[in-house]
Amino acid sequence: MPILPSLVFPLLGYLSGSLPFAIWITRLAKNVDVRDAGSGHATTTNTIRQAGFGWGALVLGLDIAKGFVPTYLAIHYTQNNWVIALTAALAVAGHCWPLFAQFRGGMGLATFGGALLAANWFAFVIALGLLLALTLILRHGARASVIAGILVGPLFWLLNLRGVEVWIALAGGLVIALRFLIDWNRKYRELWLDREKQ
Repeated sequence: MPILPSLVFPLLGYLSGSLPFAIWITRLAKNVDVRDAGSGHATTTNTIRQAGFGWGALVLGLDIAKGFVPTYLAIHYTQNNWVIALTAALAVAGHCWPLFAQFRGGMGLATFGGALLAANWFAFVIALGLLLALTLILRHGARASVIAGILVGPLFWLLNLRGVEVWIALAGGLVIALRFLIDWNRKYRELWLDREKQ
């Protein structure tokens, strides 16, 4: 595949990931910046805290779509696993460091999930199960996410999921692990990732 067309999909991934739906929707619903309270991140959980479950569910769906759409397009219009993996990773990076929101975004899990879902629904289920299992064991969402980001690619390989999903897992999982390192020492009040009150 020529170099220039191969860059279109990763760029689309980053721009798609950069759409800050949590920020836009929370401003629309409550006239507040979702990043000014709670965890300080533009996430589904923080949207639920500030705007309610309905708006949070909408943000979750849109954040999944941000990873799904560019990755799906890359899968169906290229035959290059590197381009597909880079597209997925940049969608996650766009969500974490969005061009359209001063590079202060969310944590990338939903967008990463959307990218995996575009490749293989079973891989998505396995990755979600790994994250939930680690969260139950460690009782710390950020540390569970860092470890899940590192382990999800090798786990796919061991389970013989060795198509494009393993490349998406390796690239996107690395972004997830790096992003969640900033919350490594945060304290959690509840298992579902709510923060302790200050």
